Order: sequence, then C-alpha cells, then structure tokens
Amino acid sequence: MIFPTDDKPYLLQRTRFMIRRKIAQYLSRKKYIIEILDHPTDLSEFKERPTPRLITGLILMGLSYVIGWPAVAALGVLAIWLREPMIAIIGCPATYALSHLLFIAGAWVARAPHYMLLLTRYTIQIFIKKLLS
Repeated sequence: MIFPTDDKPYLLQRTRFMIRRKIAQYLSRKKYIIEILDHPTDLSEFKERPTPRLITGLILMGLSYVIGWPAVAALGVLAIWLREPMIAIIGCPATYALSHLLFIAGAWVARAPHYMLLLTRYTIQIFIKKLLS
C-alpha cells in the first residue's frame, strides 16, 4: 500500500484544491475572462421597467407555446376523427414549424440574445470569482 489509509481524505482534498487552482490559473489568462473581471456585469438591467418591445416579444413566445403542441394534438385528433391522415401528415409539421418560427421571432423582438449574454457574463463572473478565491 502506497498511502496510509488515514491520509486518503487529506490527499483527496489537496488534489481537488490543486486541480481547482490550475483551472483558475488557466481561465484567468483567457482574454474573455480578463475582460469580464475588468468590466464587471451587474443585473440592474433586469430591475428596469419592461419595455413594450420586451412585452411584445414575451407575448409572442408565450403564444408559440399555446399554438404549438395543442394545435398538433388537435390536428391529430381531427385526422383520426375524419379518417384523413393527410391532415396530420401535413398539418402537424406545418403547425409545429409555425410555432417554432413564432418563438424565434418573439425571442428576437424581446432581445433574448442580449439578456442571455448579460446573464452568461454575470454567471461566469461569479463562477470565476469563487474559483479564484
């Protein structure tokens, strides 16, 4: 046996610390991480009153959920009831595609990529600060 049994928890803890330190050193040299740490992100933009553009986008995104699967299910039931499978074969993918396009349009109108970038930068900032501490 190489290591005594009572030293295993200490060695495991020390190994985890060393791995964590190496990851932190590696990440702290990256340009994106340096930029995030030099210009910290806050979530004050989420405290502001929602703009009409954001509200419109969220409504479109919600509408896409409402017309998505329920419409597909309704077309499936209708196809079975009328014994016309082409209703489901053509209608279901078309309805699902329409709902997907509506969701993408709503996300674009609501500026979802902007808000996701803000949240991602904030999360990375918190993670790196904890990792470096």
